[in-house]
Amino acid sequence: MHRPSTSACQVVFLDAGTLPCGLPFELYLDDALLGRLAYVAHERTLPSEVAERLAHAEVVVTNKVRLSAELLAQAPGLKRICIAAAGMDNVDLQAARALGITVHNVPDYGSDSVAEHVVATLLALRRHLADYSAAAQDGRWAASPHFCWHGPRILPVAGAVLGIVGRGRIGQATARLAQGLGMRVLFAQRPGRDAADDERPLDTLLAQCDALSLHVPLTPDTRGLIDARRLALMKPDAVLINTGRGALLDPHALVAALRAGRLAGAAIDVLEVEPPPPDHPLLAPDIPNLLLTPHVAWASAQAQQRLASRLAELVAQHLREGHGPSSLHEQGAA
Repeated sequence: MHRPSTSACQVVFLDAGTLPCGLPFELYLDDALLGRLAYVAHERTLPSEVAERLAHAEVVVTNKVRLSAELLAQAPGLKRICIAAAGMDNVDLQAARALGITVHNVPDYGSDSVAEHVVATLLALRRHLADYSAAAQDGRWAASPHFCWHGPRILPVAGAVLGIVGRGRIGQATARLAQGLGMRVLFAQRPGRDAADDERPLDTLLAQCDALSLHVPLTPDTRGLIDARRLALMKPDAVLINTGRGALLDPHALVAALRAGRLAGAAIDVLEVEPPPPDHPLLAPDIPNLLLTPHVAWASAQAQQRLASRLAELVAQHLREGHGPSSLHEQGAA
């Protein structure tokens, strides 16, 4: 914490544990402005603690802590909210506007990181890397009469079709990497929007693609987008990757499809509730060819540093300029 002056600006990070690298204020503030900064970083904030921690804050930084209209109304000194993510669904934006609170997100800090995660898991699923690693370590390779051990069918990526739902920064970055591997990329029409000339209806795309990657925000039109009906439209040797929002798909339907062999694999980095309860269906043992990661697709070291730097810059901007116009960017996945 910096030692503040008597006219300090109270800045509170409600869930700083989500960004362990810290915020580099010294890059954007001179000594005089650093002297005005009263910064408190809480590892986490429970719902019952939010109101108290907002009470005297002028700027609040939050990643996933929800800020409802009721909570914002209890923070009379709050002037700026900095969201440590691209998505803004955890803040009541309408209430913030009505109260004169500016809201800023960070829309493009981890696009490359997420795209790399998508391609890495796509390769791992198509080549069954987890299965083959297990076979090498549990003695099956050592017991083989041949130099190699043949298990699940390995499918190529070059020449395969990748279907992408959502063509924002992350969707476009994923497309570029996939095309570099020789994949053909098809974009789906986003639910609730008119189709562009090169987009096709989602149900049509599902039957054509060898892999599907989800990159849309969570809206009423996209909640439950991939359900049992749509999973049944996919090829049995196709794989599904979700780095968008957990509620885009039905986890029970996904588990059923994987167990029945109606889908060849899935890589899931996001769940509807995070962290998940112990009885979450995707935590069940022995789900075939499932790669489950703890919402880390965004979290390369470089992406974390970019996010931290942008947040520090937004706080510094407030200290230098005071209460300025809102900066609301298109919602993305993080």
